[in-house]
Formats: sequence, C-alpha cells, structure tokens
Amino acid sequence: MASLPSGTLTFLFTDVEGSTRALSELGAARYAEALTEHRRLIREAVTAHGGVEVDSQGDAFFCVFTSARDAVACAGTGTRRRNPIACEGVVGAAIEGG
Repeated sequence: MASLPSGTLTFLFTDVEGSTRALSELGAARYAEALTEHRRLIREAVTAHGGVEVDSQGDAFFCVFTSARDAVACAGTGTRRRNPIACEGVVGAAIEGG
C-alpha cells in the first residue's frame, strides 16, 4: 500500500449496488469475472485521481484523497466507465486535528 497522506483529507467509500442480485443473475463464474474487472477499474480510477486505497473488502473500497475534487471525480469515473456491475460512491471529508 502507498503511504497515506496527511492533513485535510477526503474519504471515498464505494460499494456495489445490488451485488446479491447480480450474483444470482450472472452466476458465480461470471460474477467473479465482473468483480475482478470492477476492482481493476476502481483501482485504476483511484490511481488516476491521485488517491490511495486504504482497504477493500469484497466489492467495497475505502480510499483517501488530499483533494475533495479528486475524490468526487474518481467516484464519477468509477461509476461511468465500462464497469460490469453498478457501483455507488460516498464521499466524506475529515480534518486532521493536532
């Protein structure tokens, strides 16, 4: 994992919308392929917008950005690209105390 930034940060949390339904509709093998592509696209978008992946579990990602604009742009990219399964992003900001 890349080193985490400090200062005023923006968090991006993503989650696949309707993953249980997609698994049922696609079947396990096709869903696994779609999930692999989804992960690749999200990671590519995070990197392209200067973010850092903090964690991922299943189909969800937790990423951090030093710019709210970059986090929002990343969220938009992740949902508009050729993503085989729908993804929603939630952006929030945190200010480092200290």
